[in-house]
Amino acid sequence: MASWDWQLYCTDMVTAEVAPKCFGAPGYDTYLDAMMRGWGWTMFVSILGLLVALVAGSLIGVLRTAPNKKLALLGEAWTELFRNIPLIVQLFVWYHVIPRLFPVLDLPPSVLVVIAIGLFTSARVAEQVKAGILTLPKGQRYAGQALGMTLPQTYRYVLLPMAFRIVIPPLTSESMNIVKNSAVAFAVSIPDLAQFSLQASEQSSFVQIFLPVTILYFVSAYAINRVAKVIEWYVRVPGILGAK
Repeated sequence: MASWDWQLYCTDMVTAEVAPKCFGAPGYDTYLDAMMRGWGWTMFVSILGLLVALVAGSLIGVLRTAPNKKLALLGEAWTELFRNIPLIVQLFVWYHVIPRLFPVLDLPPSVLVVIAIGLFTSARVAEQVKAGILTLPKGQRYAGQALGMTLPQTYRYVLLPMAFRIVIPPLTSESMNIVKNSAVAFAVSIPDLAQFSLQASEQSSFVQIFLPVTILYFVSAYAINRVAKVIEWYVRVPGILGAK
């Protein structure tokens, strides 16, 4: 039967003394402090990973729809490479292999986790961006070029603004997935929620530790979902995919 001793969260992780307050007590590092710190690392890795994914994925998505066959093949190769290798394997490659092959890229573990998660997700973002661009009528590209725009300007001012509005719902799912995928960070000693739960569960029951951690993961992913829904409502385009 699970032990529900919630005073554990007010206990110092090293000395096992009960702190005068559970969070932020001077001279104490309680389990609650560690859990909140882990939540901060989880959100740090997730948000920065999402930014990397959006930038890289948007670029690759554009390349995959480019008229130039070589650029399209490059985008296709990128997508297939990062989509078909498990995230944990990519993380270990960035952490163990890349610094040995390229010592100049011996970066902090947190940066390597951001890169690994961002590039892994960029392949999925690229698919969504490509689908959004191809959903648009071909006449929009021709109209932009007829107005004297270059192809990059046509993408920047005509195609991408519309495509992003269309693909916000699937991008929301990818954003939520990043929060969940960030749990791999514990494998390279990032003190995120996953690592906290594994360490703290040695001192208490799994239910008592993993229940709050699960709730924090849910709250993080659900908050991203709500924010994306608000953005989707504000930027919706009437007449496209049922928007009103």
